[in-house]
Amino acid sequence: MDQVQKNRPALNVVLWIFQILLALVYVNAGFLKTFKPISEIGAQIFWAPRMPEALVRFIGISELLGAIGLILPAALKIRPQLTALAAAGLCLIMVMANIYHIAEGEFFVLPMTGALFLFALFVAYGRWKLSPLS
Repeated sequence: MDQVQKNRPALNVVLWIFQILLALVYVNAGFLKTFKPISEIGAQIFWAPRMPEALVRFIGISELLGAIGLILPAALKIRPQLTALAAAGLCLIMVMANIYHIAEGEFFVLPMTGALFLFALFVAYGRWKLSPLS
């Protein structure tokens, strides 16, 4: 364990919990958007039928890659700095989701997408500055 992690073991545990929970959320959402037929997706994700199928699939693949990036680089200790970049990428996805939902007047979605943005931002900053992985 490097010096930064020795000084902040509780923060490291909290970051791992957030990484795992976020990864579970994004694997679920990404799998649905990537592999299910659009007609089935519409029953669970109200905005999906209004979007081009290619965009829904792109978002799903991006979420899957982000979820993988939250766990694998850190767990395997192969380029663990990619974990912070994966979290930053998920932040970007949530910013774009918030912009879309605000433009469409779908304000009821903002607490969820805003919370996911904040959680991903916490992981990105935490793994970049507060408790980076070596």
